[in-house]
Amino acid sequence: MSLINCQECSAEVSATALNCPKCGAILRKRKRTIFGNIVKYSFIAFNILMLIWFITGMGAASDGIATAESEAAQAGAAIGTGIGAMLIITIWAVGDIVLGIMTFFTRGK
Repeated sequence: MSLINCQECSAEVSATALNCPKCGAILRKRKRTIFGNIVKYSFIAFNILMLIWFITGMGAASDGIATAESEAAQAGAAIGTGIGAMLIITIWAVGDIVLGIMTFFTRGK
């Protein structure tokens, strides 16, 4: 095992240590693996995609409600909009939970 000197307190520390045990200074940062980076960026991309999907879906649904000719058609469009919104939110929540757990477990070591 090789030893290095801490830059803050000059104590001898293992070369594999993340922090100095004497003063607590950070010696090196944790790094994600390639798979960890893919999971992290897919988590970010998924959230952006879901936000865009939700905004455009609700915009299109509100246009559909406004252009409906009868009250029954407006009510049906409103019910459909509510069901669609809940479906998007459910997919978003489940996806965030799954990708969030994967992101957590692939963090740097």
